[in-house]
Amino acid sequence: MSRKLKEKTDLLLSKEKGTVYKDPGGKISVALVYPNTYHVGMSNLGVQGIYGLLNSRTDIVCERAFLPDEHDMNEYIRTRTELFSLETKKPLNRFDIVAFSVSFENDYPNIVRILNLSKIPLHYNERNANHPLLIMGGACAFFNPEPVAELFDLCFIGDAEETLMEFLDIFGTTHDRDMLLKKSFGIDGVYAPRFYTVYYDSTNQIVRREASHGAPLKVKRRYISTLSQKGVTSSIITSETEFSHMYLIEAMRGCPWNCRFCITSRMYAPLRKKPLDVIRHEIQNAKTKTAKIGLVGPSLSDYPEIQQILTIPGVDFSITSLRAGSKSSALTAFLRDHRSVSIAPEAGTERLRNVIHKQITEHDILETSKNIIAQGIDTLRLYFMVGLPSETDEDIEGIIRLARKVRDSLGRGNITLSVSTFVPKPFTPFQWHAMEDPSVVKKRLRRLQKDLSSVHGIRVFHDIPKYAYMQGLFSLGDRRIRMALEKMLTVEDWQKAALQAGINKDFYIFRHKSLDEVLPWDFIDMDIPKEKLWEEYQEARSFS
Repeated sequence: MSRKLKEKTDLLLSKEKGTVYKDPGGKISVALVYPNTYHVGMSNLGVQGIYGLLNSRTDIVCERAFLPDEHDMNEYIRTRTELFSLETKKPLNRFDIVAFSVSFENDYPNIVRILNLSKIPLHYNERNANHPLLIMGGACAFFNPEPVAELFDLCFIGDAEETLMEFLDIFGTTHDRDMLLKKSFGIDGVYAPRFYTVYYDSTNQIVRREASHGAPLKVKRRYISTLSQKGVTSSIITSETEFSHMYLIEAMRGCPWNCRFCITSRMYAPLRKKPLDVIRHEIQNAKTKTAKIGLVGPSLSDYPEIQQILTIPGVDFSITSLRAGSKSSALTAFLRDHRSVSIAPEAGTERLRNVIHKQITEHDILETSKNIIAQGIDTLRLYFMVGLPSETDEDIEGIIRLARKVRDSLGRGNITLSVSTFVPKPFTPFQWHAMEDPSVVKKRLRRLQKDLSSVHGIRVFHDIPKYAYMQGLFSLGDRRIRMALEKMLTVEDWQKAALQAGINKDFYIFRHKSLDEVLPWDFIDMDIPKEKLWEEYQEARSFS
């Protein structure tokens, strides 16, 4: 084991508050892995929550591991060090369970890199009882785990708070792996990929899925009914995260707005709000560790008692993103000490906002922007997308006009436009829609840069389109995508890796689909009728 890697790990641990150290004797050992760097992973509330949840059990010892950064990766390879956990520096391949929490599709290649570095065979058929059980949870498991399904023994579809605990009860009493996996059939939300076979026709479309050994044909997404006792909070506070020394508290799960491009309101339905008294208790607990508290939820202006929370004394609250509208305008007075605040118009014209069902007006955007800057906040960040369904050059001109209007209405402050490329998501009305041609997206991004970067007080940043299309492949893909992921161990460019793996990226990314097509994620019961989503898709197209 590399001395440099051990010393760096010790330095990271020395900066943490809340790290859990346990005597491993007689306990189930779990390596909780986030497939990105420590800085990114420890900024993720899901990882923090699961770490605390697992270590709350007396029969579990949970430790963490992350993707090494580029310098550390070279050191791992140079010294032939197997990837190890932070707390005890134990190699991942010696744990009972290796649990991946996966939030973003573009981290899929990192899963393969981590397994390869850990000397754990990639495919479930290549592993035996001497290898750790590999499980996956997190947002990506909710809506389409298929591109990485064959890497895992089990995937947890939906909220893990109850599902994971029920599974661990079985794990602790079942020593035969095959029997363990079959017993998991009885737990809603647990998916064992090896018991399913997918058949394709000559056009590459899915013909059918078959389940074997008693596995359910449909896997029901699991969700907890209330956040009263189970809402997640930070377990560890450290300076080495995006939210330095900040304690994160989940206030809401789900979103009431149902924007057509967004998966959040679908996969986290129904909307659940943590009771005020529970949040107050969590804040008091957090204040013993830090005065910086971040409230987490997709639309916090819709939390009924949000102003009561923000007036709790002795706390530096963070709500960095607001929804444009009167409710958010009323909250801006509580954000006066912030350097930047974000709102997301997403589209520049009323027509296109109707297409995506954004439900905010230009008036909402202008008024909320003025109220934010009036509080002395330095930077207003505006989020937009390009490549949305039915988007035209006029809609891009709409972004330019709107940004200029916002700039002209503000007496001070700066505006940052953050522009991303639209990616269709499963279980949204746009799951049947193709991505826009890359040349069109690049042309529109260049136009935004050209027309707005010269305006005083406006800066424009955008994503790298090729990574948006990679996300599209992973978001919309089926099990065959795994072959491209494995190729990416030696071929960095995802398009070349897909080509070498025999994957036709255009089939997944640039093809409009029909209602009767079997989609890779159709086996998940999200409690959303497919026909209802199709009706919404047709309604969106009516605004074209």
